[in-house]
Amino acid sequence: MSEWNENQPIYRQLADTIRQQILQGVWQEGEALPSVRVVAADMKINHLTVMKGYQLMVDEGLIEKKRGQGMFVAKGAVGALREEQQRQFIEQQIPAIAAVLTQTDMSLDEFVSILRACMEKQ
Repeated sequence: MSEWNENQPIYRQLADTIRQQILQGVWQEGEALPSVRVVAADMKINHLTVMKGYQLMVDEGLIEKKRGQGMFVAKGAVGALREEQQRQFIEQQIPAIAAVLTQTDMSLDEFVSILRACMEKQ
């Protein structure tokens, strides 16, 4: 990540980036994450900021600290992240989709048909 959003703390943005990387398979469960100092140097940010981002993810149970070894992706992290992503989708995006369907008078059957076609292209 080269540019930081000024509306959110950098440590949260770093944690969001790592969450996405875990979901994308960049970091596997049980795999070591780069050290705090390596991430800080690579991203040109303070090591305390990196530590705070890692600690946030430790608190969420997504990564674990192994004394003397570093930070590792926790077992079950992928499942937990997928569940959270689904929850957010259901709470935030589904109501927005429902509103658009109502406003445009699109039937649910038509929407599902279009959605299926889009999913087949994935």
